Amino acid sequence: MRYWELQEKGRKALKEAGVSEWETDAFILFEHAAGLDRSAYLLRQSEEASGETEGEYMSLVSRRSEGVPVQYITGHACFMGLDFQVNGDVLIPRFDTEVLVETVLSHLPASGEVDILDMCTGSGCIAVSLSVLGRKKGCGLNVYASDISEEAVHVAKKNAEANGADIMFFQADLFENMTGVFDIIVSNPPYIRTAEIEELDDTVRDHEPRRALDGDEDGLRFYREITKDSLKHLKNNGLLFYEIGYDQGKDVEMIMGKAGFKDVCIVKDLAGLDRVIWGRR
Repeated sequence: MRYWELQEKGRKALKEAGVSEWETDAFILFEHAAGLDRSAYLLRQSEEASGETEGEYMSLVSRRSEGVPVQYITGHACFMGLDFQVNGDVLIPRFDTEVLVETVLSHLPASGEVDILDMCTGSGCIAVSLSVLGRKKGCGLNVYASDISEEAVHVAKKNAEANGADIMFFQADLFENMTGVFDIIVSNPPYIRTAEIEELDDTVRDHEPRRALDGDEDGLRFYREITKDSLKHLKNNGLLFYEIGYDQGKDVEMIMGKAGFKDVCIVKDLAGLDRVIWGRR
């Protein structure tokens, strides 16, 4: 079977399985199985694929047809132009979260030292991106990152090393046993309402870690807890940044306002939905 025929076979299988991004996913899996990028494929598409490549590719297609996210199959996800290793112990980095990173980057000074804590770090995509991209702005960043999951911290450490990011990681339940103070605290905490988890797409519901999704009955548990305790760990005029659900802006704004945060601001994503909120201690 020639490469183009194999790729077409995968496309057809994913389309028939009802995979929404069947064309894109078919080629991502093909690249992974065949070891050919798009340019190489265009040059070699009429060549015969080995039986080993065909078997590997169709095995990957089968897993995707069963609902396994393509990023977990390949073990990689792109975020802020960087490559991150991912597995079932961490959420897959999403484009929406880039708004959070970009908002934090826009508040970094042009010089001086800045201490940043990324809480609920997961894959480490926020902490690593801030470390790598923040350096390019010229300021000195001291980045710390924590997660309750030992497995997530292990993944995040590997991503920091792979991207050349100098980050201090530690396992902790929110501010448990934490003594440091920071200029910036940033978090993309679990914020899905418990009752809504069963309504999520099965690729998320059945494969991504539930603990990283479940924000309790109203989805606001972690915003309340982090906001309250952050007052002990933010320097004067320190900044607190969150990713939020599209319908949580006013609720989190109220939580932050009651805790005494000033200049609270909601930032919208490219779709015009509330996505980030930040405020000053």
